[in-house]
Amino acid sequence: MNASSPSGAQSFGQTEINWDKLDKTRYYVVGAGLFTGVTVALYPISVIKTRLQVASKDVVEKNALSVIKGILRTDDIPGLYRGFGTVITGAIPARIIFLTSLETTKVAAFKMIEQFNFSEPTQAAIANGIAGMTSSLLSQAVFVPLDVVSQKLMVQGYSGYTKYNGGLDVARKVLKSDGIRGLYRGFGLSVMTKCPSSAVWWASYGSSQRFIWRLLGYDSGQKENVPSQSTIVLVQASGGIVAGAVASCITTPLDTIKTRLQVMENGKRETARQVIKSLIVEDGWKCLYRGLGPRFVSMSAWGTSMILAYEYLKRLCVRD
Repeated sequence: MNASSPSGAQSFGQTEINWDKLDKTRYYVVGAGLFTGVTVALYPISVIKTRLQVASKDVVEKNALSVIKGILRTDDIPGLYRGFGTVITGAIPARIIFLTSLETTKVAAFKMIEQFNFSEPTQAAIANGIAGMTSSLLSQAVFVPLDVVSQKLMVQGYSGYTKYNGGLDVARKVLKSDGIRGLYRGFGLSVMTKCPSSAVWWASYGSSQRFIWRLLGYDSGQKENVPSQSTIVLVQASGGIVAGAVASCITTPLDTIKTRLQVMENGKRETARQVIKSLIVEDGWKCLYRGLGPRFVSMSAWGTSMILAYEYLKRLCVRD
């Protein structure tokens, strides 16, 4: 089912699963389990991406494969899940905030722009973009401290970074050294990265789906020509890949700077400008795109898996 907008659902003669049609209790309970499973499967990609972004110039591991080999050599499989406990603990409330605001904002945005008579892909891009940015902004209060703690765990002992005894040890040392603001290091950049990234991702996802449907011969007037379930899933997956490609290319430099700030040793006081200068001195402007490959894979894999799980979740939780 194309659950991105009311108009998209009507194109196939199906009922849109809007926020008011969902069983909220089942939505949150089943969603927590479903997204936890996806996180388990894809978490190692985030670890690899983070390692590449913080690697110093003299580190031998210059690509994803060498990072994987290095982690497996020193820590075996558990090394690919450093910081996982912290992430999964905080991910559930963060996801609840994100998905609730996403659905409610999307409905409001569609109503707001109906009067402008935009084309269906444009409506989808605007409404999904507004919803993605708003939900990302609201969830950053939970996501940023998780990022700071989990990323310090991901790089501990790597290229000279401090070792910790779990997430609580990280939080304790950060609070002792920098206070509460230490847990929100890079918050501004995180908002500047995640909010536009979320807006671009959801806008690209919504509009690319409609473009693909048109290429396949479906339009808003074909209510009798209903696509098969496999076709719907394939189109949603393709939309997720396109969205991941667009968002990763646009926001990787900001993500690299944010990651460098967040994994900085406790007590250090570097600004984003100083981080940019040191990155450029290290390896030129291309240094800002370190980890682009894993980030593209990460955003595409996470985005596609999450959106397919999300659309499936909505179908499971629709009220009779």
